[in-house]
Amino acid sequence: MRILLALLWCFSALFEIAQDAVRYIILGTRSRASLKAENLFLRKQLALYLEREVKPRRANDTTRIVLALLSNLFAWRQALVIVKPETLIGWHRKGFRLFWKWKSCPRGRPRIPTELRALIVEMARSNPTWGEERIAYELLLKLGIRVSPRTVRRYMPKSLAGCGKTRFTAAISGSRTARTGREAGAFRRYLELGATMS
Repeated sequence: MRILLALLWCFSALFEIAQDAVRYIILGTRSRASLKAENLFLRKQLALYLEREVKPRRANDTTRIVLALLSNLFAWRQALVIVKPETLIGWHRKGFRLFWKWKSCPRGRPRIPTELRALIVEMARSNPTWGEERIAYELLLKLGIRVSPRTVRRYMPKSLAGCGKTRFTAAISGSRTARTGREAGAFRRYLELGATMS
């Protein structure tokens, strides 16, 4: 439910920003005299609004974003009426903090635990003929830990990464493309022994 509400809020905020962007583009096509007249007209209405001391409604996040973006285009301190200049600067800072918080969020899957990384390195060094697929299969078979071969390859020492991949694939498929028949036979017996033990 929270995700749905957040998506709904994002959609409505983006829609309002798009509406303001379209209005800004349309205003750019009008003559300067027309824009000045509209600006003066709106300022007069705002002056009446301020004279009556009517409390303005609270600015929502979309309004804050638009005002912060528009403030980069002109000298806004004289035109700002609804809030103090410090408030608008605070909106700028909050926007930057949110942007960099979003930018610095970790992407992708979380890293595997340190102990498991150390175990992968130890298995690779102890068994240099094993590739990432074999190590991933051993972790699943013996410890019940499901790790993809690509993840194993990421944490293997660089000198050993990929050295036993083709032999393991060949032995699992039952083909005779292993380097020596003795290794393939030993590995087949190992798999059979693992199957009978489980």
